[in-house]
Amino acid sequence: MSGTVVVGLDVGGTSTRATALTLAGERVGAGRAGGGNPTSHGAERAAVEILAALRGALADVDPARVAAGAIGLAGAGRLLADPAGRDAFDRAWHDAGLRCPYAVHGDALVAYASGTSAPAGTVLIAGTGAIAAEVRDLRLDRVADGHGWLLGDAGSGFWLGREAVRRLLADLDRGRTPGALGRQVLTDLLGSADVAPRPRNTVDTVVQAVTRRPPVELARLAPRVVAAAAAGEPVGTALVAEAAGHLTESVSRIRPAGTATPLVLGGGLLTGDTPLAAAVRAEAARRWPDAPLRSAGDGAAAAAWLAARELSEVDDPEALHTLLVPTSA
Repeated sequence: MSGTVVVGLDVGGTSTRATALTLAGERVGAGRAGGGNPTSHGAERAAVEILAALRGALADVDPARVAAGAIGLAGAGRLLADPAGRDAFDRAWHDAGLRCPYAVHGDALVAYASGTSAPAGTVLIAGTGAIAAEVRDLRLDRVADGHGWLLGDAGSGFWLGREAVRRLLADLDRGRTPGALGRQVLTDLLGSADVAPRPRNTVDTVVQAVTRRPPVELARLAPRVVAAAAAGEPVGTALVAEAAGHLTESVSRIRPAGTATPLVLGGGLLTGDTPLAAAVRAEAARRWPDAPLRSAGDGAAAAAWLAARELSEVDDPEALHTLLVPTSA
């Protein structure tokens, strides 16, 4: 079995990662390219990045050794429903020298599989956006939120950034001097923390600065909020607590209280040592005290495992997960 290779790709809006692994757990290749999400960049451009990542991963591997592959990305359903988009991905796969079949999975399933091999559980992802999903038989079932910045994504990076600006504007409306987080937001948006003698002038300038940019750019303020909370700044601390409440409430829409299956936390806001991750873990432990809490890990390796478990020569998928996918509590 050690000669057989599987390939997995974790495709995001800003980067694409590919990995080639043997069924004995040896990493024989890795590749990285630019953002390959077809929703963000279009299928043709996405296929170019996927091909670049695949070529990196297969630089020292005979493609004939690859028996299966999987691609994890947001908007997988839209890609599968678009014949032209699927054709573009098929060409990239073929141009990389691969002749084996490949599967396309949603990024939420890949994030879940990067944290656990359990066939059933829940995944919560908070990055720029936020989504919770129930997994059954290693397939996505019910989903909560993920509604986008205009209608949902409560507790996400976008939400944190928007709420930080809203708190700043409320302080200025009341004639209050902004706190440490508000001053940092002013500096990020306007280049200075100075407030005009007539605060309404600063309000108008902030509003214009935000509305001239794509709305999703507010997510860039999220690290400021998290850092402020880590420093004990009152507004940052309050926003992080509120975000944690929103995120765990989204999970509760699809996960009954007391459920004991694993809960995997993914996305940039929940996988590091941050106040938001700690707050979500604490609330999750309160609501689901018997559930193992896991952090999402290597998405490309998880995609490779999802591909490998379909091979006839794999008779113990759980043991294979231990070999292929490093996980952490």
